[in-house]
Formats: sequence, C-alpha cells, structure tokens
Amino acid sequence: MATDMQKLIGTSEEDDEEEMDMDVKEEDDDDDDENGEKHIATPVMVGVGGMASSSSNDQFQQHHQQMQEQVSTPGGGNRRCRPLEEKERTKLRERHRRAITARILAGLRRHGNYNLRVRADINDVIAALAREAGWVVLPDGTTFPSRSQGPRPVGGTSAAVTSSSSHTVPQQTPPASLRGVTSGYQSTVEYNAGQMKGIYMPSSSPYDLSSTTQSQTPPMVGDGREQTESHPLIGGSMNTIDDKQIVDLPQKLPERDFAGTSYVPVYVMLPLGVINMKCELVDPDGLLKQLRVLKSVNIDGVMVDCWWGIVEAHAPQEYNWSGYKKLFQMVREVKLRLQVVMSFHECGGNVGDDVCIPLPHWVAEIGRSNPDIFFTDKEGRRNPECLSWGIDKDRVLRGRTAVEVYFDYMRSFRAEFDEFFEDGIISMIEVGLGPCGELRYPSCPVKHGWRYPGIGELQCYDRYLLRSLRKAAEARGHSSWARGPDNAGSYNSRPHETGFFCDGGDYDGYYGRFFLNWYSQIVVDHCDRVLSLAKLAFDRTHVAAKLPGIYWWYKTVSHAAELTAGFYNSCNRDGYAAIAAMLKKHGAALNFSCAEIQTLGQHEDFAEALADPQGLVWQVLNAAWDACVPITSENALPCHDRIGYNKILDNAKPMDDPDGKHFLSFTYLRLSPLLMESHNFMEFERFVKRMHGEAVLDLPGIVG
Repeated sequence: MATDMQKLIGTSEEDDEEEMDMDVKEEDDDDDDENGEKHIATPVMVGVGGMASSSSNDQFQQHHQQMQEQVSTPGGGNRRCRPLEEKERTKLRERHRRAITARILAGLRRHGNYNLRVRADINDVIAALAREAGWVVLPDGTTFPSRSQGPRPVGGTSAAVTSSSSHTVPQQTPPASLRGVTSGYQSTVEYNAGQMKGIYMPSSSPYDLSSTTQSQTPPMVGDGREQTESHPLIGGSMNTIDDKQIVDLPQKLPERDFAGTSYVPVYVMLPLGVINMKCELVDPDGLLKQLRVLKSVNIDGVMVDCWWGIVEAHAPQEYNWSGYKKLFQMVREVKLRLQVVMSFHECGGNVGDDVCIPLPHWVAEIGRSNPDIFFTDKEGRRNPECLSWGIDKDRVLRGRTAVEVYFDYMRSFRAEFDEFFEDGIISMIEVGLGPCGELRYPSCPVKHGWRYPGIGELQCYDRYLLRSLRKAAEARGHSSWARGPDNAGSYNSRPHETGFFCDGGDYDGYYGRFFLNWYSQIVVDHCDRVLSLAKLAFDRTHVAAKLPGIYWWYKTVSHAAELTAGFYNSCNRDGYAAIAAMLKKHGAALNFSCAEIQTLGQHEDFAEALADPQGLVWQVLNAAWDACVPITSENALPCHDRIGYNKILDNAKPMDDPDGKHFLSFTYLRLSPLLMESHNFMEFERFVKRMHGEAVLDLPGIVG
C-alpha cells in the first residue's frame, strides 16, 4: 500500500523541483505552504464503451476510501514540505533560467531577424532554428525535412489531407505506397504513458474501430460503412481489411501544365506598416534585402498603399510624401515596378490589419462636429473607416467636396512622382473607393460585432444618404418609401431569420426593388465620379478599382450579404454588369480578390453559409470579360500551399478558353516572414514560374 501511495501522492523533493523546471507556476508552492492541502491524484477507470461498470466502480470507491484513511493517519505518507530556503533557491534558479531564455530571444529577434513573439519559449526558438535549417515544423510540434531534404517520415500527428486550409506549410504528400492503417495495439508512446504514476490506461487503443468508438473516428479512417461521398480533392482508393479501412493516397495530385501559356505579371503587396505615421520608411535595410530576394525569383514588382491618413494627416492640402520617395527609389534600384493604391480609408480593425492608420486628423475633427460624414447603420452607429458617399458633392470638408479632396490628393501624387510615371516604374494606380479600398458599403464591420457568416447591415442612415433616398422616393411618387427596411435583421443574422431577405421576402416586393435599386446605384455613381477624376490625374496610366469577394449566402435566392454591401445580385439579376460597364466607360481594370478560395476543402462552414466562391468568381470574371474590362486579382486569404496556387492559376488562365483570356496581373498578399520561410518561398517561386508561362520540372501529371 505504501508503494501505491507513493505513486498516487509522491513524496520526494525531486518531484517538486521537476515541476518547477516544467514551468509550473511559482504560486503553487506558496499555496501549498499557506493551505497545507494534500492533493491526491485519482485514477480514472474506463470500462468497455467508455462507461465504468458498476462492479468496478464499487471496488474503486472502496479502494479510494481505504487510501483516504491511510492518508489521514500520522505517518501515512503525507507529503512533507520543503524548507523555505530550498524553495527560494528553486525560484532563483527558475528566474535565472527564464532570464537567459529572454536574452536569447531578444538577440535572435534583434540580430537574426527571427519572427518570435514577445512571450516565446524555448520551443519557439528550436522551431525557428529548425525552419532556418530547412525543416518543416507543424504547430503541434511534428517536425520533418522539407521536400528538398527528403520525404516526410511516416507517423506524424497530422492527417494526410489535401485541404488548402493550412496556411503555414506547403502540401506534403506521402509516397504512393503509404497507407493509413488503424491498429489495435498500443504505440510506444501510449505504453510509456500508461506507466506514469496515477494514470490508468485501457488495454484497447483509442483508435480501435469498435462499435462504441465509430463516432470518434477521424474522417480519413473509415468505420466499415459505405461511403456515399468522397472528398473531391483526394484521388485515392479505399479498401477494408478486418473491418478497418485503408486509404491509398496518390503521390501527387494531377496539375495543369502552364508552360508556354500567357505571361501574367506577379506583384507582391508590401506590409501595411512599411511607412510609419511620420511618413518615414521603416527598416529600409531589412526591406532592401527582402526586395532583392523577391527579385531573385523574377517577380515583376510590388504594390504599396499610399495612406491618406499619413500624407495629408495634419492640414488640408499639406502633403508629405518623403517616406514614399525613399521607398520608390529603393524599388527602382532593385529594378522592380510599382502598383500604388490611393488608400482613402483607415487601416486597423479589420481582419489582417496589423497597424492602425486613421483618417487625417482634420477630417476626424470635422467628424466630431458632423458625424454624418461617416457611414451609419440603423442603430445610429458611425463607421469612421471611410467617408460616406453621401458627401461626394457636398462641401463639408472645409470648403471642398469629398471627390475634390480625392482629386487634389491624386494630382499631388502625380506631380510629386512624375519621373516614376515617365520611366514606367509605376505601372498601375488602384483607386480606393470604400472600406478596405474596395467598392462596397462597410456592411460587415468587425468593430461593430459582425462575424462570418452574418449578412451585415445596410449603411444608408447618415443624413446625406437619407436625403438622397427621400429625393428618389419623391421622384417615384411614394414619399413613404423614404426609409430603410425595418425587417432586414442585424449584422449576424441569417437570411431566413429576416423578413426582408428570406425567400419570398420584402426584398422582391415593390418597395424592396425600389430601395435596392437606389442603394446599389449609389455604388455605381460613386465609382463613376471618382474614376472620372482619376483618369484626369493619371492620364496614360492603368487605373483599377477593387471589388470584394462576398461569397457567403451566394446560393440563397436573395444573396443577402451582397445586397447589404451594395451589389444588387439576387437570383434574377446580375449585380456586377453595371459595375463592369462603368469600368469600361473609364478604361479601368477590375481588381477582384477571392481568386484562391474554393468551396470545398477551405472552410468547414461553407455548407452552413450556403457559400459559393467559385460561382461568384465565375460570374464576376465573365461580367468583366464580356464588357472587355481587363482583370487583375489578388488572394483574399494567406496562401502558401499548392492547392491555393493552382486555383489562382486556373482562374488567371482559364482552360480551353477560345479567346485566350487571362489576368492582366496578379498581386500576392502579402510580404511577410512566413512567406520568406524556405519551404513557403520555394512553393511561391514555383507559382511565379507557372504564372510567367515557364516550365516546372516536378509536375506529377498533366491535365488539360
């Protein structure tokens, strides 16, 4: 019994020191001194099917009662407390160890350019060193050589899947002979774990496909039942042996051969904070090194945001372009080209924003006295991310209209960087037209509580847009229609939960059609005004407008998420044809994101949201190509895997297109330490070659 007590309670001082070395909180020892509590580890007895039997439960309770009686008796194995001096020495050793670790991390961050978090531990250091040496380290600690070092060893904890949802490592495909076979035997790790004190291990493996554990079986391991559907991205076969299914995976997925196809230029978006709020170039030496590495794989150029909130921050028409001058000169020295975004929105608060760049201070001052210059929802919440389109023609910005402010800014940029235009260094100007630089209403603001896949809210409740709505209703002869719908739900509603967007809802009634026509026409009119002035400022230079990829609820009748964003694209309408016609009118290109997203294998909640990114991409691209509008594109989510790159390639160069349509250019979002990791950068280099129409040597199969 004494041996059992030692296993369950433990009596040695070495055990306490091991706990400290394993980063157990220092307060635990203090709590032991103050409370004098005795901690007893209770084994868990698991019966067949995961339920404890009644007989074993009675025996366990009787055994537990006997142990408690022995613990309560003097000399019955009570845990003795360590002397206070020894505890202090242990704490000092632990503090000393942590101080050394902190100095190592600081040195690596400062001198080695390692991307380590502030509270990184020794595991992060080891992982960073392993990645630099060319190894792949998964989030769960599984480590294996990269493709250039050899095949991945069998037995990692990650399933052999082909989903593109992982954005940290490229797809590592096992050999063709690899088979995932379930076993009823315990592994060495499981057996050793069973020898730990105070732990009871069942004799059967948790991966045994018995009738009681079928519901917990991973999707790659079958349960012997007939599979009615298979993952479209997995091209293997499945056999059954002893009621256990074996999955045969092909070595690599077939890929199209893009050798000899059209040349599509590839640009890389620079980090959001490459220029700070003082309009200074951040870390020019580090950026120059990264630009040279990008140039080594023959990218065509980089894209950068020129933030209104930085350049015209303090007073109207006082522009500071100093940091951008240094950046553009650096890009020219490396012999890259530039795509520049006129960013008239704030940065921060949206997904992917890692810096905060507000609108100019003088605009914020105007907004405090007149908050209606910002978009407003039905609850009266203002969104200072960008200016409302209702003031496009109202002189509320210290004597200027919003479009005049945009035009003055663009003219100043054109005059300041004239030499870069004349030399052809600046190849395209993308004009910001709304939140995130996109042509849409800010219908899904994270700061107001929106979460995917909510439909968002209508943004027409500032007094300037309501005035426009009132005029439209009066012109139609129905002044009572001068209001927003009162049954359109909230930011996180589903279409069927609202009276306006549900099937057969008010959106398709007389008032609903009137309102949505007006709401979407505001989008087209704003695009028309700003692009007409952009063409004046940037004559003989490509101009582009960016459209978002709002693909959730695309398979519903109303397309509610698109409607709240300003795209009247319900099932009986084409909400993108009018925008394509407007772009054609001004000779502008369409920049469309969402090029890499797939319906299957990317998001688990696509089925719930009735999303169809592929259908949306097909509709938007064809609307633009039918209007003879050139298309540029960018990825909406981080992309480091081959499946995502292949999807971009398929969209950029449609297969068997008789007219040979292809993207004007593609911009990769964005330059980051993760992209520069060796295994990710090798995959990116391969992608660039295929976008350029060059041959690659590792195609597993030819398609198309």
